[in-house]
Amino acid sequence: MADIVTNDTTRLALTAAGFVAYGITCLLPWLRQRRKRAGTAAQAADGWIVAHASQTGNGLELAEQTAATLRLAGIGVRVCELAGVTQQALERTERILFVVSTYGEGDAPDAGAAFASSLMTRRLALSHLHYAVLALGDRAYTQFCGFGRALDAWLREQGAQPLFDRIEVDRSSAQAIGQWRQQLSHLAGTSDAPDWSAPAFAPWRLAERRLLNPGSAGAPVYHLELLPADGALPSWQSGDLVQVAAPGDPERPREYSIASVPADGRVHLLVRLQRHGDGSSGVASGWLCEQTDVGATVALRLRQHRRFRLEENAARPLILIGNGSGIAGLRGHLRARVLARQGRNWLLFGERNAVHDLHYGQELHALHEAGMLERLDLAFSRDQPERVYVQDVLRRQAPALGEWIRQGAAIYVCGSLEGMAGGVDTALRDILGASAVDALAAQGRYRRDVY
Repeated sequence: MADIVTNDTTRLALTAAGFVAYGITCLLPWLRQRRKRAGTAAQAADGWIVAHASQTGNGLELAEQTAATLRLAGIGVRVCELAGVTQQALERTERILFVVSTYGEGDAPDAGAAFASSLMTRRLALSHLHYAVLALGDRAYTQFCGFGRALDAWLREQGAQPLFDRIEVDRSSAQAIGQWRQQLSHLAGTSDAPDWSAPAFAPWRLAERRLLNPGSAGAPVYHLELLPADGALPSWQSGDLVQVAAPGDPERPREYSIASVPADGRVHLLVRLQRHGDGSSGVASGWLCEQTDVGATVALRLRQHRRFRLEENAARPLILIGNGSGIAGLRGHLRARVLARQGRNWLLFGERNAVHDLHYGQELHALHEAGMLERLDLAFSRDQPERVYVQDVLRRQAPALGEWIRQGAAIYVCGSLEGMAGGVDTALRDILGASAVDALAAQGRYRRDVY
């Protein structure tokens, strides 16, 4: 220290120069690292986005396969829900691939509703944006691929430039998805691609079938239990689905919510027998409920349903709302909650008559009495002169609903799209406010499996 404290100006200058040199030596690596991080951030900002909006998870799977194809070609890509695409992202990104389904008659699915209401109502300058749309739909609906078409039209109106024409997929058509893959190969400049084929159907044995609603004025509802033919039970999570290939129409597999968890040792399904106007049975439901003998083989495969799994909501209070055969997906969640010793569950369920149509009634009442189902509210529309539906019960319980939401609850809705799901959504928006419901959806606390 005595050597530094001096009046010798030459020595002071040399000392100062030494400090400066040392500072520069320390600063340069930091600056290089900062520039590297900035470059990485810029590359991420300039990379591709694959945005998906799906009600049952098909869109997510195709989006991930799309991203994998681009990554094989060395293209940086980010996969996100359509709800996560902001105005800033649209204005900063040069290439976005949209994989979107249609909900109901032309509406955006839940994962795209916020985007549709907040951005597709605006005028934006997107002439820099290059995009493509893979629209998923079902020609059984009047507005086939309605949301995908609306998104494509809106992007064109904002000046965005399509990389290629919109591709529409009718119920997972392999030909249409093949066209999308071919276009991706052109964009990526490579013929390499991951395997996009869905898992093969495996033989399962129908171990049990029983009618749940004898004497009901509604269509018969059957509880089915299935075991893999090879005895090796695969894993799944509550909220997941199965696809069943009926012999009468193997190209259009039917999806059913799983009503059990792996700990049950079997896949449980709840299938309502469909009748056509001429009296004939539905292809898949008739085969499962009437034509297949117990002990016979069923072609089946499991499918993840990420948007209806518990995942980050596993520790939250749960509000489960449904009607009819929609109790299947909700029962799966209840059985998962029992295993986790999570008793903060509230079920609101609706059907025709209490005497005939309370599916799994004994089980539900037992859970309620054991404290694993904190609240059980039921609506039977035909048990009184005035029709009462599950959404009506929800409105009556508005104060309790608000309190559960303030305590962090998540809402899961499973059942019919027509009537119930729309009525419940309207009731929730009237009780909680539209912005609050949109926020719950964005947080993953409002999830629906409706059909």
